[in-house]
Amino acid sequence: MVTIRLARGGAKKKPFYSIVVADQRRASRGKFIEKIGFFNPRAVAHEERLKIDRERADFWLTRGALPSERVKQLLKVSPPPAQ
Repeated sequence: MVTIRLARGGAKKKPFYSIVVADQRRASRGKFIEKIGFFNPRAVAHEERLKIDRERADFWLTRGALPSERVKQLLKVSPPPAQ
């Protein structure tokens, strides 16, 4: 089963998450299929907090990928793809 989930990066007490498409059997920091964005919960002022390639996310969702709970929330917040 393919999932869209967060992969943690960054330093101790300073998280930075990549939004990745991965096989659910893989470790959270392990191999993934494709990176489709990032989430920076500690962004301040001018820094970008969230970036998702909605076109690729929609592609994977139509192929049956299941987003994690947190990614579902982030997809609702992110703007729809430009047409």
